[in-house]
Formats: sequence, structure tokens, C-alpha cells
Amino acid sequence: MTETPWAHLPNAVHIDRILGSLEAHPEKWSEAWSAAHTAAHTAAHTAAHTAAHTAADGARSEAWSEAWSAVVAWDDAVVAQDAVAALVAWDDCAYMLDIPEDALKVLRAVGSQPAVLLSVAAKVLRAENI
Repeated sequence: MTETPWAHLPNAVHIDRILGSLEAHPEKWSEAWSAAHTAAHTAAHTAAHTAAHTAADGARSEAWSEAWSAVVAWDDAVVAQDAVAALVAWDDCAYMLDIPEDALKVLRAVGSQPAVLLSVAAKVLRAENI
């Protein structure tokens, strides 16, 4: 297996999970997009992109650019792009991919931007059981 530009990030395995799911089932990600696009999602999207691109280390910004390129090959995969952005920007958010929807709902309600961006990815990954 070739090492990816994001392999050094704490959430690399989760970025790979999302990319693998997107490759195997792009239709699920496309369907999820219309349900996910809200004002909170847009705000979280902006915050994640800013955090990923302005990180103190250039390697994180490079990892984000490479991971983004890996996702944009699929049309309507913005939800996957945003999940990858959250995983690059916030090292402590990967657990949100595996917690119950009720817990994510609480996190979204208190304004957790990673929770907003990862909720749909968590739903897709749960449906695929990966």
C-alpha cells in the first residue's frame, strides 16, 4: 500500500475509511448531500477549510490538498469532502464517526462544527457497516 500524503495525521485511517466508502458507494454520498446542506453545515465547512489551510504546519495543509483532490473526483461528494476537512482540521473528532446519532445530535445542538460535518459521513458509514 502506498503511503498517502495524510498518513502522518492522527485521523488518517478515518480519511481512508471515507475515501474507500466513497469509491465503493458514490451514490450513497450523492444522496446524502441534499439532506446535509444547511446553514450550520455551511458555517462548519468554512471553519474546517480555514483550519486545515491555515494550520501551523505545512504538511497538514498539503495533506488537506491531497485528500481534497482524492475526493473531488466524484460529483456531489461535498459531504465526503467536508468529512475529510473535519478530520484534517480537528485531530480529536474521529470518534464522532462511530457514536450513535443521538449523541451526534446533541453535539450538533451545542454547536460542534466537526459534528455537523461528520454526521452524514457517520450515517453513511453506519449504513455500510464499516
